[in-house]
Amino acid sequence: MFGKFYYGDDIKVSKFLDTIIEKAKADKKTIVLAEGSDLRTITAADKVLKAGTANLVILGDESAIKKMAQDNGLDISAAKIINPKTAENKAEFADALYELRKAKGMTPEQASQTIENVLYYGVMMIKKGLADGMVAGAINSTANVLRAALQVVKTAPGTKLVSAFFAMIVPDCEFGENGAFVFADCGLNQDPSAEELSEIAISSAKSFESLFGAEAKVAMLSHSSYGSAKHALVDKVVEATRLAKEKAPNLKLDGELQLDAAIVPEIGKAKAPDSAIAGKANVLVFPNLDAGNIGYKLVQRLAKAEAYGPITQGIAAPVNDLSRGCNADDIAGVVAITAVQAQMNK
Repeated sequence: MFGKFYYGDDIKVSKFLDTIIEKAKADKKTIVLAEGSDLRTITAADKVLKAGTANLVILGDESAIKKMAQDNGLDISAAKIINPKTAENKAEFADALYELRKAKGMTPEQASQTIENVLYYGVMMIKKGLADGMVAGAINSTANVLRAALQVVKTAPGTKLVSAFFAMIVPDCEFGENGAFVFADCGLNQDPSAEELSEIAISSAKSFESLFGAEAKVAMLSHSSYGSAKHALVDKVVEATRLAKEKAPNLKLDGELQLDAAIVPEIGKAKAPDSAIAGKANVLVFPNLDAGNIGYKLVQRLAKAEAYGPITQGIAAPVNDLSRGCNADDIAGVVAITAVQAQMNK
């Protein structure tokens, strides 16, 4: 999950997070914190509001939330607190949910009950234009968070797959974008097909550019470089590369490439001399979740890299899932990144 960091003047945040926070503050978005019953969420809200990173809507019982904040010395007075069970627009939201889900068998009664769930109310706020993004998952499972998002907000136009990436910041590293990378998919899709890998690549390039403000250079990773090995696993990456280039012809993308050929210039020239990406990649697309998860954790632990994520991509508006082991600083960091993602959507 997110590396530990703090908002405020007492402890310096990482350069990456400092940049993200400043971006978020420059064009402030409204983010829903769905899990107002959790102290970590309320503590994060205090941090976000003090930093001015986003406007916040906190969902849950208003009196209980305010008491929790008061008892813990937290100031969330600038946030809007809504209880989905008693909200004025509950009926309107229920009707909208019914229209979205009636073809799947949902009844008006079920819609009225479902909209009381903070996850569904939160994503309906996004659907109705009342919020720009949502953060949840401290007490809800990933499956429940993403189910609500996909049923109401749905995937982004032209996108067929929701995936997850890590923003990796490697200290004292000349590779990538001065040590900055996006690794994908490291958190969601276990064994993506060639078609799905191509979608992950395109989404990851957009995510890199929105977070880092630099041109994405995408490497489709494999244990083979330009046909140096023959195997069905290699064939998948070759086909994914072809599909991604077909879908996004202006995207700087190449494969299949071994990791060293993707990021080390002299090795890239030796193994793939005709590639415009080899040795220069800053977006690394792994062939499956095993490789992605192992890869990001190796870099995080051995290179002492900052690892931010998993961050969701491919949803029509940013809805990000938290680890249930997260802390308040993690949540505040996800809010800042969600706000910057929302800026890209606008």
